[in-house]
Amino acid sequence: MVRVAVVGLGKMGLSHLAMLNAHRDVEVAAVCDSSKFILQGLAKYTGLVAYSDYAAMLRAVPLDAVLIATPSAAHSAMVEAALDARLHVFCEKPFCLSPATAVALAARAADQSCVGQVGYHNRYVASFAEAKRLVDAGALGSVHHVLAEAYGPVVLKPKGSSWRTQRVEGGGCLYDYAAHPLNLVNWLFGEPQMASGVVLNPIYSSNSDDEVYATLHFERGVSAQISVNWSDPSVRKMTTRLTIWGSAGKLTVDRQELQLFIRDEVISPAGYRNGWSTLYTTELTAEVDFYLRGEEYSAQLWAWIAAINSRDLGGRNSFAAAAATDRTLDMLVRAAPAQPVAQHAGSPLLNRMRG
Repeated sequence: MVRVAVVGLGKMGLSHLAMLNAHRDVEVAAVCDSSKFILQGLAKYTGLVAYSDYAAMLRAVPLDAVLIATPSAAHSAMVEAALDARLHVFCEKPFCLSPATAVALAARAADQSCVGQVGYHNRYVASFAEAKRLVDAGALGSVHHVLAEAYGPVVLKPKGSSWRTQRVEGGGCLYDYAAHPLNLVNWLFGEPQMASGVVLNPIYSSNSDDEVYATLHFERGVSAQISVNWSDPSVRKMTTRLTIWGSAGKLTVDRQELQLFIRDEVISPAGYRNGWSTLYTTELTAEVDFYLRGEEYSAQLWAWIAAINSRDLGGRNSFAAAAATDRTLDMLVRAAPAQPVAQHAGSPLLNRMRG
């Protein structure tokens, strides 16, 4: 039985809490949050041991692992404290706002044989996993360009900001939204060599970017265009999509489906035909024991618990993989020119993020 504490009880923390409670090999031994209202409600109706002091919880409760779902700026210190206690860690994305810290924590977790994973759930979406399999198998031939997109209706007017929209707390659209397609690009093609044409633009926010555009340049001439906007009211919820062009064809993939085009003169991969083929996520997805918000969320937590039980320090969402995305995010920050004034009158200049 893996004894886990859940830290940070916002939307994602409560979701993770529900999923871990449903895992037959997990005992949720404690929860921790700064909100007395949430802690009192959980203690009253669930009987969970509740703490408002993270350090006190680590000292008082015998634990095997910690799940951290706090605002992004708190991740690094909390992960470090968990590693000080030699605990396994699952941390929500982004891993760290500093790439150097991310690399150091990944190395430390490996040295201590602690399983560290980060919540980039798209790697557990079956359609994206199938896209990686096809790319790795050479189904597209020589890949030359990628378009990585994410759009959503998060910031649609000037208003009081949350931690997500604060540059130093959540990192804005770049760290909170663009991190998802960037992580997928890292998964498929590794880390870029350089970034160009970077735009980190405010639309409504006064202290962070609301849209991100950039070109990433990889080895062997592969380029990737990044297009992300969390001030887009035309979509109901976050939409993440990859389009990949290669010498043998084209692939478009999102949460719902994968569309593959293979040129007539090329041998198509097994299960596909020349021309267009479409597979839906429902055809590709393995069942999970507990469904909440999407099977990928349970799948990534089940993989973390399995890795703890087997002492597997790798995995799709390892600290090392998340550190690669942190380096890519920082590359965009450093390549960005001075930012313009937000389109909404009265917004100050956007301060550049430096991690």
